[in-house]
Amino acid sequence: MNPPSSYAVVTPARNEAENLRRLADALSAQRLRPSVWMIVDNGSTDGTGEVVRELMEGLPWIRTIAVPAEGELVRGGTVTRAFQAGLQALGAKDDVVVKVDADVSVPPDYFERLITAFRDTPDLGISSGICLERSQKGEWQPRFGTAENAWGAARAYRRECLEVVLPLEERMGWDGIDSLKASLHGWRTEVIDSIEFRHHRREGERDGARFRAWAAQGRAMHYMGYRWWYVGARALFRTRGERMAMAMVVGYLGSAVRREPRCPDEAVREHLRSRQTLRSLPLRFREARGALGRPLSAVSALKWTSR
Repeated sequence: MNPPSSYAVVTPARNEAENLRRLADALSAQRLRPSVWMIVDNGSTDGTGEVVRELMEGLPWIRTIAVPAEGELVRGGTVTRAFQAGLQALGAKDDVVVKVDADVSVPPDYFERLITAFRDTPDLGISSGICLERSQKGEWQPRFGTAENAWGAARAYRRECLEVVLPLEERMGWDGIDSLKASLHGWRTEVIDSIEFRHHRREGERDGARFRAWAAQGRAMHYMGYRWWYVGARALFRTRGERMAMAMVVGYLGSAVRREPRCPDEAVREHLRSRQTLRSLPLRFREARGALGRPLSAVSALKWTSR
């Protein structure tokens, strides 16, 4: 296995005219720039296409393709379709491929340090930094997840790992299922504690009401094959920050009552359930609180700026 030396960025963009310039500034400032930034215009109806053409005039390493937003705009589905279209257009040149959403910004050393992590950890297959989002008070604060969770908004894949997890699920929960597939093939998924990125739009914000956003998570958990009691425990834990998180249970139970389909890969479902044991709950709660020695990201984030 050769150590990674290059990376490409793929950005699915649907009505992201107001965000793309900020991301372009962040990528231009990288100490280690991507070989290609592939922007996939996924049925935009605003000025996204015009912004992309403007950016291409000054940044020759940008490429773009346009794909139609076919079918129902299912959360997660349109993004993964666009990402996979971008992958196909890229070819197999780069050692690492990163899906970076348009509403993300990163400090200048983000990708240099991320590629170093892949280089130093031969079995690292999927990774990201810690996600920062604005609190209701306007402060940048970290979002912690479980140890094997890398954030979908800025998710990096080693090429060899990516090949075994494709095709990605075209629905919410895709970034949990691909991590499970990677694990089954001997690859690690990990958040790199020492690097951070900013997510300028809260997860689920496009869903509108927070109830809908949390319920969508519950439906995704049903599809993935979560244990029912684990969903309840997770919802109770999340209500510490937002009471509406109990809607996860509503979404999960609704999918169960309607007998909605589950992930067809039985090995993936069983692997997920093997991690959801009563013995593991204290560790998962500690991880989700950021209590495993992770840095105070909201403080260290003050070292870099973005619009």
